[in-house]
Amino acid sequence: MHGLDDQAVARVSELLKGSTQPVALTGAGISAESGVPTFRSGESGFWGRFRPEDLATPEAFAADPLLVWCWYAWRRAQLAELSPNDGHRAMAAFEQLPGGFTVITQNVDGLHQAGGSHNVIEVHGSIAAVRCSADCGARRYLLHEHNHKHDHNHDRERDRERDRDASAEAVFASDREVARLVAEQGDAAFATISEGSGLSGRLPPQCSGCGAYLRPDVVWFGEQLPLEAVNRAFELSESADLFLVVGTSSVVYPAAALPEVAAERGAVLVEINPEPTPLSDRADVVIRSGSGPALSAVAQRLGLGA
Repeated sequence: MHGLDDQAVARVSELLKGSTQPVALTGAGISAESGVPTFRSGESGFWGRFRPEDLATPEAFAADPLLVWCWYAWRRAQLAELSPNDGHRAMAAFEQLPGGFTVITQNVDGLHQAGGSHNVIEVHGSIAAVRCSADCGARRYLLHEHNHKHDHNHDRERDRERDRDASAEAVFASDREVARLVAEQGDAAFATISEGSGLSGRLPPQCSGCGAYLRPDVVWFGEQLPLEAVNRAFELSESADLFLVVGTSSVVYPAAALPEVAAERGAVLVEINPEPTPLSDRADVVIRSGSGPALSAVAQRLGLGA
């Protein structure tokens, strides 16, 4: 445990052991430890000419659905090469505790599920899922089982719910093709995709319910967060007796309000982050570390595999 505060690790272990409802809020920091770039980190090559804000909006999708779909296809293909880290696996192991364990995540990469977590609330949606852009009521078509170099030890029953006409297999195959063309052709890739690859006639895939395009099931700029997920996140925060804040700057609302709500209701606050945040002074326990080393040390102290 070199570099870790052993006393803080021990205290978090004891708090988890005695907790009846532990909850964690996770942010980009835990994903960065798996190699996931932050949303605003600079892209190179073809995608470097665009700002994320110019692609991640309903208006951008309406104006050029193929371009937006290909950007997300490229991102999904990149994520598929990444693996959950020790922090993800430790939180999955915490579900074995008597009080269980729930993760509220601001991340859209699906790495918590890939690491084995069942109890995950995604307040910004998931890049591993698509839905009807016309909100016709058609179900989400989950792609998790085709994404990530993961442990394959979690329940994937809900992941298999997908549309027959826009199967996960076909979507993910097209993701790989888009990523290959971008890697090989750079700036010329989109012309190939639009005109000569055969992909443009198949992308974006269409909803079998109404014929509208399918879109990534993530929250775009200007959109509301999914009400059901947000309400559940606040309910859990109000009832939590232990609240871990892991790998997040604690500045983006409404997610940043969750630990505040938990503290107001009497929860013990634990912050695990390499750098100080606006929440640090309010936290009862602070571990200045990445999530992987800190949480795996906690899991080991608890006798849980991670």
